[in-house]
Amino acid sequence: MKNIQTQTKEKIIDSTGRTLGRVASEAAMSLMGKTKATFERNIYSGFPVRVINAKKLRITEKKLEEIYHTRYSGIPGGLRILKGTETVEKKGLKELIRLATFQMLPGNKLRRIMMKNFKIED
Repeated sequence: MKNIQTQTKEKIIDSTGRTLGRVASEAAMSLMGKTKATFERNIYSGFPVRVINAKKLRITEKKLEEIYHTRYSGIPGGLRILKGTETVEKKGLKELIRLATFQMLPGNKLRRIMMKNFKIED
């Protein structure tokens, strides 16, 4: 695409002892490029973001029970509502960070481009 600008800088976010929402919102702001003075809404002006120490994220069992997300298979009656505990058991805390950040990004064609520049490490 012509709207993509390549950047060599990478923002590293350490999630040790931080909550899920704080990490996800910081990542989303950097991916969108809102932390830069050259922010443009219709062009990807953000930079790559890497979250480290995802296993050390601070989240309680009660909060994991409250968190839920949906998956839709595309067929009638195919909507599945998954709790946070199920997601952590199957895919780990990395998936929760990815889903939270995905929901915080704008729902336009740039969302997938932004998510390609998002990496999560344990």
